[in-house]
Amino acid sequence: MENTNKLFHMLYRKTRSMSKELNEQLQRHELYSSQWSILYCLKINGPMTQSEIWRYLVVEAPTVTRTLVKLEEGGWVKRTHGSDKRERLVSLTDKAIENFPVIEKDVKSFEQKMLEHLSDEEQDNLFHLLTKLGI
Repeated sequence: MENTNKLFHMLYRKTRSMSKELNEQLQRHELYSSQWSILYCLKINGPMTQSEIWRYLVVEAPTVTRTLVKLEEGGWVKRTHGSDKRERLVSLTDKAIENFPVIEKDVKSFEQKMLEHLSDEEQDNLFHLLTKLGI
């Protein structure tokens, strides 16, 4: 039981720390990690409805809506009506597509820094263990 508490405390601390450091990296692009996660999601999946985004990212719908408003104001995404009038289809703007490679390079550099003390095998093991965690 004690190790379980330590494990979850460590996971929480590490994820908070990584989010904070990633936010610092993304500052030069005037983005936050929550915004980057949506941009990345749209880049790999193409246009998605707002509900598809929050389900994919496992984030509350109001949180995604607020983040999308900020991304839209910044010129990163555009929202259009989908097949259902109530549904909004979200896609990347030309600005997002043009800037994506530079931002992704910074994010990948950050990720490499976070993993520099893990061998390839350890990274594979960590990935495997995280996929088994929770639901």
